Amino acid sequence: MRAIEITQPGPPDVLKLCERPMPQLAPGHVLIKVHAAGINRPDVLQRTGNYPVPPGASDLPGLEIAGEIVDGDLAGSAFKKGDMVCALVQGGGYAEYCAAALDLCLPIPKGMSALEAASLPETFFTVWSNVFDRAGLAEGETLLVQGGSSGIGVTAIQLAKALGHKVFATAGSDEKCRACEALGADRAINYKTEDFVEIVKAETGGKGVDVILDMVGGDYVPREISCLADDGRLVFIALLGGGKATVPLGQILIRRLTVTGSTLRPRPLSFKAKIADNLRKHVWPLLDAGKIKPVIYQTFALEDAAKAHALMESSSHVGKIVLEVAA
Repeated sequence: MRAIEITQPGPPDVLKLCERPMPQLAPGHVLIKVHAAGINRPDVLQRTGNYPVPPGASDLPGLEIAGEIVDGDLAGSAFKKGDMVCALVQGGGYAEYCAAALDLCLPIPKGMSALEAASLPETFFTVWSNVFDRAGLAEGETLLVQGGSSGIGVTAIQLAKALGHKVFATAGSDEKCRACEALGADRAINYKTEDFVEIVKAETGGKGVDVILDMVGGDYVPREISCLADDGRLVFIALLGGGKATVPLGQILIRRLTVTGSTLRPRPLSFKAKIADNLRKHVWPLLDAGKIKPVIYQTFALEDAAKAHALMESSSHVGKIVLEVAA
C-alpha cells in the first residue's frame, strides 16, 4: 500500500511517499480502506521528533481516519464489512489502509462525506475528554477556548455552544475572531490587540470563566488563573507557548482552583472506548442533526502531506486540514 513515512526528524519535507506492507490486525481491530485522514498538531510533533510513538503503534503518522471497513472480526458488532466509519487510531492514518480498534470506530454522521468525517475523531475525543470529563463543564458554566480557530478550537466552540454554554475564544486576527463568532463564540478576543483577562472579566461581571481549555501554557498560565472564576478549572492539552510558568499558588488555594491536563494518545483503549461511547450518545446526534458541522480549511492529496504540514505550522488556517487518500 502507499503511505507517508517520516524519513527522519525534521521539517515538512522529511515526509515522503513510500510502499509499506498492509497492516496486521490485532484482536478487536478492523482494517479500514482509508478515504481521508485528518492532520493534527501531534502529527507535526511526531515528525519533529517530539512525540514518541507508543509501544506497538504504527510509526506512520495520522491519528484519525475515515473510510470503509474491509476486514476484521465484526462478530457481535453493529458494524459490517462495507460500512463507512471514522475512527481514532494510534497511528498509521497517512496510508491507503489502516488498522483501527473496533471500539474506537464511529459511524459517519448523516449527510457527511468521508473527507468531512475524517476531521472529527481526534478533536472530538480530545475536547470531550478534557472539557466535559476532566474539567467537568456543567450546566450554566462558561468556557474560554485558547486558539479558537484551530481544529480543537472550532470543535470546542461548537460543542460547548450546542450544549448550552457561554463561550469565549481567543484568536490571532480579527478575521479569525469573526470566524470563531460565526461558529458560536459569544465573544472572540484578538490576543494580539486585546487583553483576554480584561475582556473575560468585563463580560462575566468580574466573575471570570469556569473552565479554560488551553494549548499554550507558558506565560499564559498566571493570566489564565486570574480570569478563572472561583472553583474554576484550567486544563492543558498542549504547551505551544512553553512548558514552564510562574504559578500564583495562593490563588489556587484561596479560590479552590484546579490546574490539570492530559494527552490522549498514550491512554489505554478502554479509556478511549468510554469516550467513544459518550460521543455516540451525546455528540453524534448533534452532528446527525447538523447542529455541529466539520470545518475544513483545505485538503491535500496523500502525496502532498508535506504541504499540509507546512500549512499547519503556518497557523494561517481556520479549522481542519485533511488528506484525501482514496475516492
